[in-house]
Amino acid sequence: MRRLLLVAAGLVLAALIAIYVLWWGPGPRPGPQTVVIQEGSTISSVARKLEKQGAIPGTAKTYYVMARLFGSHDPIQAGEFEIPRGMGGAAILDLLQHGKPVQRLLTVTEGMPAIIVGEKLAANPYLTGPTPPIDEGSLLPDSYGYQRGESRAAVVQRMQKAMTKTIDELWPKRSTDCPISTVEQAITLASIVEKETGKPAERPTIAGVYCNRLRIGMKLDADPTVIYPVTKGKPLGRRILKSELNADNGYNTYRRSGLPEGPIANPGKASIEAVLHPAQTKALYFVADGTGGHAFADTLAEQNANVAKWYALRRQRGEM
Repeated sequence: MRRLLLVAAGLVLAALIAIYVLWWGPGPRPGPQTVVIQEGSTISSVARKLEKQGAIPGTAKTYYVMARLFGSHDPIQAGEFEIPRGMGGAAILDLLQHGKPVQRLLTVTEGMPAIIVGEKLAANPYLTGPTPPIDEGSLLPDSYGYQRGESRAAVVQRMQKAMTKTIDELWPKRSTDCPISTVEQAITLASIVEKETGKPAERPTIAGVYCNRLRIGMKLDADPTVIYPVTKGKPLGRRILKSELNADNGYNTYRRSGLPEGPIANPGKASIEAVLHPAQTKALYFVADGTGGHAFADTLAEQNANVAKWYALRRQRGEM
């Protein structure tokens, strides 16, 4: 009898050790490793996936039984999960039920045109489905989180909703210092401001210059509007040709007064704010000053003097 009790106790101890190893013990892989769970996955299908990836000790059937006996009965989440080094079966189930899926980021920089956004989406290997047509100026530049397997259309929709929300918040608070009457005009002008300066502090003044020109019917003469029909917003990589300056295409503000027919990029919130609250300035002109910013002028004579300084600086640098 005593021997039988010892054998039984040994078997129980062995069973407890096996349960610990198979459920609470460390996993067999050094990690970290990634597992992608599809929508509607069950404990059974997840167990087979984990076994196939070598993420759990034992078999899928054993893991399924352990999960039913010792695990939570909460549903499995869909998404991409990173399993840390040494994570065991119990902790993996908790991660898949209650943890946060891996969040990836896609960044749209201020002034990025729709064509480049579309290329980034199309080249992303973690997104699915076709890239939908993207209207220029419809996306708000920002960093957007997405999950592996999410559709490109869903990401675009989120970017467009962010722009709509932003403009809906800013438009009612606009000043009357710029002769624009629609949201579309504001986004179009903001896209020009975005492309004209890399210095955030200059945006309101650049916007003020363009608002002054619009007010008196003076052409905007904005180089980025000449480039847009040629490259759809991508860098030109060379000087603008005389033929391009003379092209009459609906965007070229050297040929037509007023705003171009649409945005030339996706402007950021700061550029939109600059257009809706431009600096109060008498300036009608600006030219690069050699520091990455611009020199502003109220009169053509002042502008010509600033241009002469700019050319002299370029000659000193050997750029001409």
